[in-house]
Parts: sequence; C-alpha cells; structure tokens
Amino acid sequence: MLGSILVLHGPNLNMLGKREPGVYGTQTLAEINERLTARARQAGVSIKCMQSNYEGALIDEIHQAPGRHDLIIFNPGAFTHYSIALRDAVAAVSLPVIEVHLSNIHSREEFRHRSVIAPVCLGQISGFGAGSYYLALSAALELLTERGRLENAAPAE
Repeated sequence: MLGSILVLHGPNLNMLGKREPGVYGTQTLAEINERLTARARQAGVSIKCMQSNYEGALIDEIHQAPGRHDLIIFNPGAFTHYSIALRDAVAAVSLPVIEVHLSNIHSREEFRHRSVIAPVCLGQISGFGAGSYYLALSAALELLTERGRLENAAPAE
C-alpha cells in the first residue's frame, strides 16, 4: 500500500541558504525538498512539500490533509511559539504530525523555547539542521509501516 506524507514549511523557510546560515545551514529549501522527495520515492511513498509565509494557507493544507495524506511533517517556523490557530488545526485532524526545527529551539532565545504546537504532535525533532527533516522522514516511514500504510518499505537513508 502506498503511503502519503505532507511536508509543511512555515514562514521564512523559503529563505534557507541565505538567511542566517550559521543558525539554519546552507541548504536551500529546494534542496531539502528534493532530498525528501527522493528518499520518500525510494521507500514507495508519495510526498507533497509546501511552504507558506501565511498562517491561513498552512491551516488550509492541514485541514485538507485527511484522506489525502497519512502523516504530516511540519516546521511551523516562528508560528511555533504563538499560533494557537495552527495548534488547533493540528489538533483537529486525525493525522500524526511530527514537528521539525532546523535549530535547537531549546538552546536559543527564551521566547523560542516554548512550542504551542508540540503538545498536539506525535513528537518533535530539532537541532540537526536539514537532518531534522530526514530524521522526521525516517520516523514517518517507520510509523506508516507499523500502521500498515506501507508494505516492505525500504528504510530512508
């Protein structure tokens, strides 16, 4: 059975590779999406990647995900710390969500330490740069296999 994963990238992530490379790394969002897509296809999973700087667009994607996708990998960016609307959208859908951050939000400025979204997510991966996304994909593939949404899935590299 073919599984499907939605990858959502929040505000300012379109600036990856240019924006504070010491914090966020040098990989561009396009490079991250290409690598995620290749790894997902290798495992027999369809994947949709979407970035928006607009809260409502992200909420719409989350609302439309059930029936289209089996799991969401989500980097809410700065919305992590204050968007009750995104938190409620995640809570409203019956899909597992893995929250992802490039930097370790717990070792940064105090205002970044709290995620209002994490309590309604399956888990959170942060601090591994672009690798946070790849770790999330590996976790997603494992979860989909356990839940019978993938058959003989090859592990993500």
